[in-house]
Amino acid sequence: MPDEKDWKQRIENLETDKIKFAVTDIDGVLRGKIISKAKLLKGLEEGLGFCNVVFGWDINDAVYDNTSVSGWHTGYPDSIASIDVDTYRTIPWNDNIPFFLADFRNSKHVSAACPRTLLKRVRQQCIDKGFNPQFAKEFEWFNFKETSQTLKDKNYFNPQPFTTGMFGYSILRLSQNKAFYNDLFDLLKQFNIPIEGLHTETGDGVCEAAIDYTDILEAADRAVLLKSSVKEIASSHHLMACFMAKWSSEFPGCSGHIHQSLWDAEKNTNMFYEENEENKMSKLLKQYIAGQLYCLPHILPMYAPTVNSYKRYVEGAWASTSVSWGIENRTTALRVINHSHNSMRLETRVPGADANPYLSLAASLASGLYGIENNLSLDIVPTKGNEYANQSNHKFPKTLKEATDAMKASDIATKLFGAGFVDHFTKTREWEWKQFTQKVTDWELKRYFEII
Repeated sequence: MPDEKDWKQRIENLETDKIKFAVTDIDGVLRGKIISKAKLLKGLEEGLGFCNVVFGWDINDAVYDNTSVSGWHTGYPDSIASIDVDTYRTIPWNDNIPFFLADFRNSKHVSAACPRTLLKRVRQQCIDKGFNPQFAKEFEWFNFKETSQTLKDKNYFNPQPFTTGMFGYSILRLSQNKAFYNDLFDLLKQFNIPIEGLHTETGDGVCEAAIDYTDILEAADRAVLLKSSVKEIASSHHLMACFMAKWSSEFPGCSGHIHQSLWDAEKNTNMFYEENEENKMSKLLKQYIAGQLYCLPHILPMYAPTVNSYKRYVEGAWASTSVSWGIENRTTALRVINHSHNSMRLETRVPGADANPYLSLAASLASGLYGIENNLSLDIVPTKGNEYANQSNHKFPKTLKEATDAMKASDIATKLFGAGFVDHFTKTREWEWKQFTQKVTDWELKRYFEII
């Protein structure tokens, strides 16, 4: 990429005076602005002021009353957001407006809460060990014939699916709705989010996209941008895309699986692959898997951050429900894919589509490195066949509260991510649970209103 001086010249030569930039909050939501060319040029030198409320409110902009990084006690000052010029893109469905991502790596006040900054730190730890982390995300989501207004008018009840019927891997559905699917594939690629595969899944209006693998930071950037981009592209087709982990109990949930491998930075060889070992699994891969399995109960909210996340962990519904692993097994938490040297990788199947990609990728890599650093042995027996029928492995918590309590009490989480991040993140999850417990649901009204 060009250096900063070259970037200034490139920006000055832009024909447009509008530039978009965005930061990512603790929930993985893009928060951004349209700024002028002059503002961007100044921001490259001094940073850009961004109200620290971005880490002081929840997904619906209700301000936290329990966090220290941001809150009324701080007066909500500006923190310094730093543009990352390597994230430069133009938005093909929006007049090719230039776009940049930013983070808070240079802000001493909120850097501990910044998801992108956390991933960059974990990534550097990996590189310092001589490993090149190659990652990719895949997403499932549902599409509906709705707008924000029509869904609100319905009180978010009974949205109309984009398509009907259980049509997994349907060529017919792709052809019948080619304008939308072609736009997804083509426009995402133009926005530097190359898609390896796009297909329909099981459920009314659901599809899946697998993003091409790359360096872990770029993989996370692509994942965050995919979710927002899909929503914008869908809107242009009068559709609404939903990345909830489980929007309906009638259908499987929406995953956000992570594919990963570590490569030798000098030799450019896949360090998870060992030709002469059983299942082609290297000692390093076994340690990496052992680390993920060991750390998983301590950091689950980074994979499953919402109340709704835990509705996805249902046996027989294509989501993992236990601390488990297997060779080419889609019923386990971790799936080893061992086809060849180039494709040898680990798939972490725990995250839902609702997880913040920066946090889920950081959790995956950091816990794997923990296994390598501590020379952990892979003692959990690989599952052959149906893990849902296996009662010997540790089951996931049933609620966000249970998972958050475990993370808050864990010294493992603090070792991996630092006390500042763990304190802020767990308090935001406690807030999320509190908001849920204070609401009366439709289920309660239907069950108790008349009969009790």
